[in-house]
Amino acid sequence: MVRSLVFFLILIHRALAQSSNKHWQTLNGQAPLVIARGGYSGVFPDASSFALSFAKSTSLKDLALFCDLQMSNDGMGFCLTDLRLQNSTNIADLFPKGSKTYSVNGEDLNGWFLVDFTSKQLLNVSLTQNIYTRPSVFDGFLPLSLLDDVVGLRPGNLWINVQYNSFYKQHNVDMVPYILESAKLFPIDYVSSPEIGFLKSLSGKLPRTKLVFRFLDEDAEEPSTKQTYGDILKDLKSVTSFASGILVPKNQIWPVENLYLKDHTSLVKDAHKQGLEVFAYGFANDLPGSYNYSYDPSAEYLQFIDNSDFSVDGVLTDFPSTASQAIACFAHNNNTGPVKEKPLVITHNGASGIYAGSTDLAYQKAVDDGADIIDCSVQLSKDGVPFCQTSIDLISETNAMAAFVSRSSQVLQIQATSGIFSFDLTWSEVQTLKPMLLSPYAEASLLRNPAFKNAGKIVSLTDFLDFAKEKAAPGVLINIQNAAFLASQKGLDIVDAVEKALTKVGFDKGTTQQVLIQSDDSSVLSKFTRYPTYKRVLYIEDIVGRAAKPIVKEIKKFADAVNLPRGSLAKHTDGFLASFTNLVEMMHSANISVYASVFRNEFMAFAFDFFSDPIMEISTFVDGFGVDGVVTEFPGTANEYLRSPCFKPAKEPGYAILPAAPGGLLSLFPPELLPPAQPPAPALTEADIIDPPLPKVADVAPKQPAAAPVSLPSGQSVNSFNLALCLGMLVLSLVLVMSS
Repeated sequence: MVRSLVFFLILIHRALAQSSNKHWQTLNGQAPLVIARGGYSGVFPDASSFALSFAKSTSLKDLALFCDLQMSNDGMGFCLTDLRLQNSTNIADLFPKGSKTYSVNGEDLNGWFLVDFTSKQLLNVSLTQNIYTRPSVFDGFLPLSLLDDVVGLRPGNLWINVQYNSFYKQHNVDMVPYILESAKLFPIDYVSSPEIGFLKSLSGKLPRTKLVFRFLDEDAEEPSTKQTYGDILKDLKSVTSFASGILVPKNQIWPVENLYLKDHTSLVKDAHKQGLEVFAYGFANDLPGSYNYSYDPSAEYLQFIDNSDFSVDGVLTDFPSTASQAIACFAHNNNTGPVKEKPLVITHNGASGIYAGSTDLAYQKAVDDGADIIDCSVQLSKDGVPFCQTSIDLISETNAMAAFVSRSSQVLQIQATSGIFSFDLTWSEVQTLKPMLLSPYAEASLLRNPAFKNAGKIVSLTDFLDFAKEKAAPGVLINIQNAAFLASQKGLDIVDAVEKALTKVGFDKGTTQQVLIQSDDSSVLSKFTRYPTYKRVLYIEDIVGRAAKPIVKEIKKFADAVNLPRGSLAKHTDGFLASFTNLVEMMHSANISVYASVFRNEFMAFAFDFFSDPIMEISTFVDGFGVDGVVTEFPGTANEYLRSPCFKPAKEPGYAILPAAPGGLLSLFPPELLPPAQPPAPALTEADIIDPPLPKVADVAPKQPAAAPVSLPSGQSVNSFNLALCLGMLVLSLVLVMSS
């Protein structure tokens, strides 16, 4: 098992070193320190051998391994995340009668405590993951780690946190002598604690060790002085008498309200004025800190280390590789110019992860975030006006159900469920709709920008193209669906509508702005062969696993690119990467570009192998597969990576973001825990890509009601009646003229 881990780490990362020399607003001017809480506890059980080794291998060279020190009753030091063991080990299964109740800082706690067991009794106890959204497959076979095990890895920095010294002293286990004796055997770089008395006991006795006071919730009471941590925070000068730094919850630096950032406090600047380093804790990729970060964990780190006012001196995190890349790759990066040989960043309904898709705000945000291609999925109104909207059914992303419930209908050619369809509303009616921001993982409480869920307005295709022209967007993608149905059943020509709109704005003239025409219908794409400057993209919605050469050659006849689901390139098994396909290679062999879709930032959107980090997934598809474009709802995140010095660096990088290895985490599973092999995805067939010619546009315009028959006087013919009617009208006209 250890060999497998070592091999896996070699596959993942190389050439890791300290970040390049940049100007930092830390106390000492050096780069912030990355502190790995229990190693890589975001994936593996806290303080397990896997977590510790993985953290060291995937992070900056000076990484600090953070050990929450706990003591057995025979004086052995272990690294464990919690005072009670039942949340992070299987001890309750081995010692079902071993639970006790103790008073800890004035609160009665029931559970299994390390201090009640000898180190020998703990030999068979195994670690478990204590956060349910993280992998549980490593539970039950990784032993507890001693402090000596952490030291044996020779980390760049060793950080020992002593959270409950008062509790241990009550049970005749004093950590002060243990720390002092340990410091004679190996260097201890940092010791932190929320107990002032403990830190004062070490003050002046560890000349090479930095003592750090850990702040808890402001209303909690510090056990030595009985002051609240909030009161101590107001008197940072007093902290300098026993510590050289402070470890504070991140929200005490950047407070949040309803998960939106408020203005930062003066804490970092105030502490720096007193000569105190400031370390922030509470960072985790799968624990969203604020909607302002749009589920991009790198953005959160940058908020703390790369703003115009200050930088914290270090971050305590469960995902140290993400913190490392924020420091080494993204901080102080002002590269906004063109990047050669960069894959396209293509939006999915604009920046639809931040604002309602296909709205003016989503498109403006996409341009601001550096998207290369902004997209419009074209729908047609009842009166033939093309506009941008995700789906032909307007229910999911607008308030159409509330506004036009009487227009609900079932159209089996489109979908099995009822909907309110664009072709049943006039453009004037469409413009009255309010957009709705979708949150794909709302059931997991991962909402998107709820304060702006109905912001923005739906735009017509012409307005979209005018916007792209005005903002000099590098390109546009026009997505055309349901063309055959609209033509044959509704008398609407969506292809003609798109052609006319592009021509009206001048995109048909071969401008510097790219035009991509996307459709799942080969006949639609064939219609655009007369525009040589347009690039035609075949959209393949279903997951496929392979494509034979004849199929690829057939695609090349009518398409220049394919847009494939991510699952067609990377096969998952129970949330882990199992294998990669060769579809990109096959398409490239025929000079067909490959775009992968759809990329999202929420950690639930991708495999555990990407460490809950959307940039890790993008790196894998770009550098691992070699895709030519990423279709994303968060273009800012993709652009952040593709414009960083860690993407195709000009020289050997100090830090490398390398692709995930297929089957990497799976190779670490015990054989009996391996999930069953999944059947391969189907191959792409001719039926998947070749469509019949588009039907003629049907004449389904509403007919005028027939005129009521005229009753003639008895015995008169139609001609004589008409003559008499004309003479009568002539006489009436003469009378009117004479009277005037």
